[in-house]
Amino acid sequence: MRTTRVLAASAVSAVAVAALGLAAPTALARDGMGANPSNIVVLPSVIARGGQISVTVDGCPGGGTMTSPAFGTAPLTALLGSSSQTAKGTATINDNAQPGTYDITVTCSGRPLTRPAAFTVIGGVRGGLGGSTTTGATPTDMAIGGGLVAAALVGGGLFWMRRRAERHI
Repeated sequence: MRTTRVLAASAVSAVAVAALGLAAPTALARDGMGANPSNIVVLPSVIARGGQISVTVDGCPGGGTMTSPAFGTAPLTALLGSSSQTAKGTATINDNAQPGTYDITVTCSGRPLTRPAAFTVIGGVRGGLGGSTTTGATPTDMAIGGGLVAAALVGGGLFWMRRRAERHI
């Protein structure tokens, strides 16, 4: 019975500490101390030219802008009802963006924050016919195919000769 009371008191204490820990960041945000942009999340992290990325930023209650050499400047809009003061925006990667990693700089309430290597742009793929760059079989393909046909003929001939020899015994 005593053990149950001790466990119940410990559980109540743990819940109280957790509630206080979760309420502290909210209290700081209301005082304006938590209004600095933080936690820039870019999805997807690998994108082809012409694709769209989605950027989410915490600590950006009034929205702002995001910039990158891969897409220029795009707006961030504050999410309504967001307790973490989150802003979100989308940007389209330029068709002429070079493959590689790119930084994003977010500006909220005049305060900039840069996330280095936020996303990676990959090169485009060749369309049509599976991306092949040649037509027809190459000399290597012909040599491999010819070797396989020759091996099949020799194997088939040996099998036929063996079966023929067995019938005469």
